[in-house]
Amino acid sequence: MPTDAAPRILIVKLTAIGDVLHAMPVACALREAFPRAYIAWLAEGRAGDLLAGHKALDRRFVAPRRWIKSPSAVWHLRKLLRGQQFDVALDLQGLTKSAVAAWLSGAKRRIGFGGEMGREISRLFYHDRVTPKSAHVVDRYLELLAPLGIAKPSVQFNVPRFPDAATNVERFLARERLVGPLAVINPGAGWPSKRWPADRLGQVARHLGESHALPSVVVWAGDEERRWAEEIVAIGGKHAHLAPATSLAELAELARRACLFVGADTGPLHLAAAVGTPCVGLFGPMPAERNGPYGAQHIAIQKMRLGGTSRQRRSAGNETMLAIPVDDVTAACDTILARRDRALRGA
Repeated sequence: MPTDAAPRILIVKLTAIGDVLHAMPVACALREAFPRAYIAWLAEGRAGDLLAGHKALDRRFVAPRRWIKSPSAVWHLRKLLRGQQFDVALDLQGLTKSAVAAWLSGAKRRIGFGGEMGREISRLFYHDRVTPKSAHVVDRYLELLAPLGIAKPSVQFNVPRFPDAATNVERFLARERLVGPLAVINPGAGWPSKRWPADRLGQVARHLGESHALPSVVVWAGDEERRWAEEIVAIGGKHAHLAPATSLAELAELARRACLFVGADTGPLHLAAAVGTPCVGLFGPMPAERNGPYGAQHIAIQKMRLGGTSRQRRSAGNETMLAIPVDDVTAACDTILARRDRALRGA
């Protein structure tokens, strides 16, 4: 496809928050390769919130969760997408549901994964099947662009700025009298098998305060995570501060203000990495080389991992996370903060 072409392209990446973030470089690469293209993205629910205002996109479609189980929702989505007259649909999800969405778009060319990333019966819906060879999921998504003549593009996330959310964050920091560098700690994870104990995160918060005079803001979502966050704050003492309930946009802006983010393999970790905040990522059931925070500035810690299917990993215990000692996490934090200090000195 010539670079002066103006194709109409649909990206299908429905969920989850971390996965949508990992896929953002695809939109950026498409915009760079085809400046005149019309590029849209189909997501589900809250996963599409971070796409609002993304400069690589012309339009964002947000389908309701479980739309595929509703004939009327399917018909509405088909009508909506067909009206856009897409030339190309890229399915980055690799599931039957996402492949059906790409097919409903009526795109003349549908590109998706072959191999193990083309799950369920998704491969039956594609004209081009790409079997990725890269280790990290970000690079795997970018390999889907090869049929369009895009090879090894630069990796850019370009997470939008959210001015109203930034104002709310600054008000919170002012109330807490946090005026300098800070760390963000997140105790949550989508799977119980990915969670690291709150008491250990509390010890990390205390270490950051006592060793680096670095306060921590503990973020959370939902009642259960709030209880974990309160435990972290109790152990961290004067060095830890409980965040209010935050939107994804507010979390993005809080992460931009931080010099360090500590958390497990979940959306907030990947959001922090996408906005450029150095991260210490804690990994158990999923391989860190595949799902870790993208970029050399981050440190991913993994002592054990699980085999089996995604469903088996999801339902497993958190023994792989318990294998991560506090000392390894504090040492990783020390390394990242030492890099920051050297950069500030110009060394």
